[in-house]
Amino acid sequence: MLAVVPANVDIATQEIIEIARELDPDGLRTLRILTKPDLVDKGAEDKIIELVEGRQGSQELGWVVVRNLGQRDLQDPSKNRDSEEETFSRSPPWNSLSKDNFGIEALRTRLQALLASNVRRAFPSVRSEVSKRLKECKRALESLGGERESTAQQSIYLLDIVAKFQRITEDALQTNYGSQDAFDDEADLRLATLVANRNGLLSDDFSTRGHEYDFMSHNHDDDSDDQNNRGVSSPASSVLAQIGRMNDGDDEDEEEQRSVPSRKLGSCSDIGDILHDCVPINDSKTQGILPWIENLYRESRGFEIGTFNSSILSSVLKKQSAKWPFLAEGYICDIISMVHTFITKALTISCRDRRLGQNILSFLLDDLTDKYRQALSTTDFLLRIEREGTPMTQNHYLNSNLQKCRQERMSSEAKKSSISVKYDNGSSVECVRLSDLTQIHHMNNMQQTVQDIHDILKSYYKVARKRFIDNLCMQAADFYLVTGPEAPMKLFSPAWVYNLSPEQLESIAGEEVSVRRKRSQLKKQIRDLETGRKILL
Repeated sequence: MLAVVPANVDIATQEIIEIARELDPDGLRTLRILTKPDLVDKGAEDKIIELVEGRQGSQELGWVVVRNLGQRDLQDPSKNRDSEEETFSRSPPWNSLSKDNFGIEALRTRLQALLASNVRRAFPSVRSEVSKRLKECKRALESLGGERESTAQQSIYLLDIVAKFQRITEDALQTNYGSQDAFDDEADLRLATLVANRNGLLSDDFSTRGHEYDFMSHNHDDDSDDQNNRGVSSPASSVLAQIGRMNDGDDEDEEEQRSVPSRKLGSCSDIGDILHDCVPINDSKTQGILPWIENLYRESRGFEIGTFNSSILSSVLKKQSAKWPFLAEGYICDIISMVHTFITKALTISCRDRRLGQNILSFLLDDLTDKYRQALSTTDFLLRIEREGTPMTQNHYLNSNLQKCRQERMSSEAKKSSISVKYDNGSSVECVRLSDLTQIHHMNNMQQTVQDIHDILKSYYKVARKRFIDNLCMQAADFYLVTGPEAPMKLFSPAWVYNLSPEQLESIAGEEVSVRRKRSQLKKQIRDLETGRKILL
């Protein structure tokens, strides 16, 4: 603060002095200036000199006396302000003042010294502020990514994104979820886990609802009976429920409560046209399989004696597996949705620029759709093989289970006429008369044939069901969609980047005008701040 007062008045009563004392009690920021020393009354000069020299309690920065031209002198062109002040300073008693306290040069020198002192005192905070702003600008520039004006820069930028995307994909398929925070933030990135849980749910649905009729149970094989599994909630089902389970309304009617949706996830909007709709899969009928088989047999029997035409097995199997297409198509569509969602989110994370991620996805979409169609086509192929092809297997489980089935049926019938025989030691044993055994096989030709068809169908159906589930998971899903050499995630690769034309590179990775302008502004700010920081050092 510069407190300017005339020397020919009572200085103690000047308002500017009082204001300066209130704002700056210690006088550390106030330089006081006395003007008009030539108008001071004779005899009062000594008090002014004592005040200026500090003998009357002058403050930290003190006083400076300056002598300017009067109004008359200003009108005289021969008068020079500095010369007049120099002449006045040599006249007594003003010649006793130090040169540091008198004259415009003294004031200029004092002000320059004060300015330098203030700047030096403020240097630490200024340096800190400059460093802070420099970091903010560099962080903002880094968030824009690498510069992408030339074709080479655009290629390098895309290759860096490819590397990040492939790293996320590798960690996702190897369940290395602790490697990146993104797996905690986005559950859809845990691809291997999602696919494994969906595989388990597929097996459960096929086992409990894949067939039209429940088979007659004799508890003869090592495979848990289908009807015993109905209504049991699997871990896979509970996990998938967390990522968008469908058909979860509270007001379903009784029929809806007895069904499950063929699809467990919603469709992705940009590929919804190639995916199948969700359909309800009702529970299998618990009774009536033998009359149903008998009716089919009656409609297609020939002149066979003691046996049946092999074509009847194909016909019965196709009708028993009528729900397979809905379950299989719902499953493969869910896997496609998982993969597509994973690709979309992995691209967004890798790019850190939603617009760029959408550009890349748009260019990949046609090829991705072809991959998805290939998986759907493979699913249809596997369905045709199992449901319309010739029933065939080399699995010994078929014959083993068929023999056990027949033995169990005989044993079950024999128990109806068995008697208990006790020994002297208290033990007992179940016995059957030979004459009763001959009655066990007493059934007409139709009943015997229907029973044989049922047993063969049951044994072969389980073989075919397990084989189909494995093939569907390994071939249509895993090979074509998840880990195979032609999986959709592998489309976005360095080879894809190298094959892009300059026009395509510009369209995908070229910077928008607003981004270029912001980048230019940030670069200029960084240069200015770095120059300022060097000066402050």
